[in-house]
Amino acid sequence: MRLTDSFKLMIIIMLLFSFAGSCFAADTPSAEELYFEANRAFKENRYQEAIDGYFELIGKGYVNGHLYYNLGNAYFRSGQLGQAILNYKRAHLLIPRDADLNFNLSYALDQTQDAVSADQNFLKQAFFWLDEITFRELSWGFAVLNILFWGILVLRLFVRPEWTYYVFIVLLIFWLVGGVSLGVKWHQLRTDLRAVILAGEVDVLAGPDSNDTVLFKLHEGTTIHRERAEDGWSLIRLSKNQRGWIKSSAVEQVFRK
Repeated sequence: MRLTDSFKLMIIIMLLFSFAGSCFAADTPSAEELYFEANRAFKENRYQEAIDGYFELIGKGYVNGHLYYNLGNAYFRSGQLGQAILNYKRAHLLIPRDADLNFNLSYALDQTQDAVSADQNFLKQAFFWLDEITFRELSWGFAVLNILFWGILVLRLFVRPEWTYYVFIVLLIFWLVGGVSLGVKWHQLRTDLRAVILAGEVDVLAGPDSNDTVLFKLHEGTTIHRERAEDGWSLIRLSKNQRGWIKSSAVEQVFRK
């Protein structure tokens, strides 16, 4: 076969693949269409269809706080309290200052049966403002601070008016606070062991075996800390003195790593 014939054959194959891809894309709904259909299903009380639509979007990589918020609403309306709280908490990581989300999350938590005290460690208390800021916002803010800080530092190498000294001191303080805050936020996310009970009621056992002693019971929607998992079991912690094992299928972690 001559070179020109090979080239022609390659062009024909590429055109065929392009045509097939175009037909496939035409049959595949866009993200906007999926989101619209899921929202319409929710408004028409077809909650499972809405849930399926939101999950399809998440599976395609379209992840944001409002999507998790809508998913939480659909789960709540369908009577799945655990899944509702789980997705509200995931939304809170992305849109922590959203008033509607915070109201719905608080209302859903009020429906749970188990009393859980807030986990207040030193870092959480010292950097209390981090709950209201996302990691992305902190990253952008620190990037801007870096530009301003090093800009004023370079400026002082050439000119030294008095005002640049005070600006430098202020920026230095904000730069240090911003850098430490960013590091603490990253640490909080990487060590976020929060998980939500999804089953209606689970026995917390003394060991990873169905025949072990039942220590206490937990109910749907309760937020716990999952310390580790092994062979289909998870070691969870409710408080400092309340730990035990439950089936991993009964719980799901909030932060998706």
